[in-house]
Amino acid sequence: MDTSADLDSWQQGGKWFTYLNHSIFCRMEGKGEPLVLIHGFPTSSWDWHVLWPALTERYFVIAIDMIGFGFSDKPVDYDYNIIDQADLLSGFLRELGVKRCDLFSHDYGVNVAQELLARQLRGTHDCEIQSACFLNGGLFPEAHQPIPVQRLLSSPIGGIVSRFISRSTYEKALCRLFGSSNQPDQELLQSFWELVEYNNGLGLVHRLIRYIDERRCHRDRWVEALLHSRIPMRFINGTEDPASGSAMADRYENMIANSDVVRLEGVGHYPHLESPQRVLDAYLEFRQATSA
Repeated sequence: MDTSADLDSWQQGGKWFTYLNHSIFCRMEGKGEPLVLIHGFPTSSWDWHVLWPALTERYFVIAIDMIGFGFSDKPVDYDYNIIDQADLLSGFLRELGVKRCDLFSHDYGVNVAQELLARQLRGTHDCEIQSACFLNGGLFPEAHQPIPVQRLLSSPIGGIVSRFISRSTYEKALCRLFGSSNQPDQELLQSFWELVEYNNGLGLVHRLIRYIDERRCHRDRWVEALLHSRIPMRFINGTEDPASGSAMADRYENMIANSDVVRLEGVGHYPHLESPQRVLDAYLEFRQATSA
């Protein structure tokens, strides 16, 4: 599977739209049923670049860099939260005229997806979500185990900690999240670093990571969305992820009736980068089963 989509070409292939007077980066490509990809913390839509060619062959794929991430604006004086990110995404879909879509989300993005599912459950979301597939992320906050740097950033001294994050510190934290046999190469680490540093984004990470507290605050609403949604759902889980690996998969299976979980042994927090072919196969199998 081709992994050659560098940041420059990814950016050049995108467009910008405006949300609350801020510029938001997006990528749209392909034909067919709309598929919305929702990225994780602390990077961007570029996380999906390896799967992008295969997905755009089959679907009309939509991906944005949420506000505060990637190539989108990163305002300093802004209340970053999951509810707002869901507003941003649903408003964009409304402007595009998308009436129905499927969701594929990772990490931070799974909580955005849960918020959208919660709105659909209450009849307040005007784009019908037809299926949802999740990669590693904190679907159940009680099963999530933040790594040490995440704990520090989300603590009262997070603002101070963010000032002392070096590239070396950042890379070490990322490497901890990858599977032991799928460690990122220097090119990937360089791209991750450029994305978080773009538009002075490094100074915002302690504010963006407040989503960990939001998970606890909105836990009942977001878990209810999983328990009572009547759409097909699949959880593709890299079991070697120290934050949301096998324990999260166990929790999902225990909580969700007739749960659909695909466990990827030896894979960490970034399955779509570590083992993209296995993720693609699992996703296409899921979609084929739902359409049947």
